[in-house]
Amino acid sequence: MSTRLSALAALLALVALALAACGGGGESEEKESESGAKVACEGSPISATKLPANFPKPDGVTYTETSEAGPSHVVDGYYEGELQDAYEGYKDGFESAGYKVLFDEIEDHDSEVSYDGEGRTGQVALREDCEEEGRLTVHITSRPE
Repeated sequence: MSTRLSALAALLALVALALAACGGGGESEEKESESGAKVACEGSPISATKLPANFPKPDGVTYTETSEAGPSHVVDGYYEGELQDAYEGYKDGFESAGYKVLFDEIEDHDSEVSYDGEGRTGQVALREDCEEEGRLTVHITSRPE
């Protein structure tokens, strides 16, 4: 029972940190505007993300920006394709790479997959926030266990 309670506490902490990381008033084109309007999902691809070497990256994902938020490493970008495909790509990718999926859900216009592995915990959040049809925002948080 204490293992389940510990896992639930870890999940709640991840969700709280993910919500906190989503706040703030960055000027990035990757972020949703204060009015909730769709945003441009574009940018030059980056090659270095500080994510573990076996961190899943489904086909169609382009990472465009990294930042630090306290102990968390944040990676933003976009996905070319459908929400269901991106969700399955990350979820299956974590499982194939030996990560534990702590929580996952898919809704009409967004999805989250929380993970634990390679000494890191975090979440991949996918949103249909892009102006461009067939693109999703990708927001990854990765922090030490």
